[in-house]
Amino acid sequence: MTAVLDPVLEVAYPRYLHCLDEADENGAIDVALTLLDCGVSADRVLLSLVAPAQAQVGQWWQRNEWSVAQEHAATHISERVVAAVATTVRTRPTRERVVVACLDGEWHALPARLVAEVLRLDGWDVTFLGASVPSPHLVSYLHRHDPRAVLLACALPMRLPHAFRAIEACRRTDVPVLVGGRGFGSDGRWASKLGVAFATDARAASSVLATPAFDAPASPLSLDATEYDALVAARVELIDLVLDRLDLGRYSPTQVDATVADLGYIVDALAAAVYVDDPSLFGEFVGWMCEVLDSRGVPLHTVALTFDVMADRLRDFPRAHRFLLALRPAA
Repeated sequence: MTAVLDPVLEVAYPRYLHCLDEADENGAIDVALTLLDCGVSADRVLLSLVAPAQAQVGQWWQRNEWSVAQEHAATHISERVVAAVATTVRTRPTRERVVVACLDGEWHALPARLVAEVLRLDGWDVTFLGASVPSPHLVSYLHRHDPRAVLLACALPMRLPHAFRAIEACRRTDVPVLVGGRGFGSDGRWASKLGVAFATDARAASSVLATPAFDAPASPLSLDATEYDALVAARVELIDLVLDRLDLGRYSPTQVDATVADLGYIVDALAAAVYVDDPSLFGEFVGWMCEVLDSRGVPLHTVALTFDVMADRLRDFPRAHRFLLALRPAA
């Protein structure tokens, strides 16, 4: 989370969080616009007020202190705040055009929107394509407009294999690619695995875009997708094997649906870790998932059972089997 350093922001931040908690859209907009009137720069309002508040909202959801409905309401309000700030502080582009988009299947658009607006404030001629842009449509757009670069956002590491395919498709248009988001690791280590430039935040993205050497992408590490492809093919079977071992008679229909979704996330995260050959990806996911499930009263022995069943089925999958055994949570 971005540190809140300005004294004015230290006062405004809890007021802004209160507005999100109360679903007070007008109040949240007033907080942001008052900061602008007090001389706080627009980029600091976006990066040191809206961004950390949204991170806090995510933590509240993760700890089951906020419902999905509350999180969605807060996200919508923050999107409205970003729009209000962008409308109030209008800038004429002095730099080349860049395109900002979320990968297909990525619906967390607010972080990318923040990046787009900060780049706009920094003089770039920004086109923001929003959430979940299908790769063929994105490639067609790049061919038509030939921007200086395309910035791709990925929030979830389990989407990395899809990200790599989108990156390669964009590269075939000869448009340089820059990526960002937690999906590539906080330090960009999985971006390095995929051989693509990474920016930690909006300001870093602007600096990278201004660097001539940015046009020369790094070479991706050799990725053997054989085990990954086989694991993806076994996804439904793995979910069914675990469901057969669970006592679903005690589950409500809603709980069954949630369990199926969670099992799918486990397989997807495992597959992504196999794809980049990095157990830390799966380890970070397991830690996050266990915290979420524990906050919702889900006994973690069911997760241990899930890992045992999957590991038994995946004995002939060396990386997946090793990751499951090494990262199995305590029963």
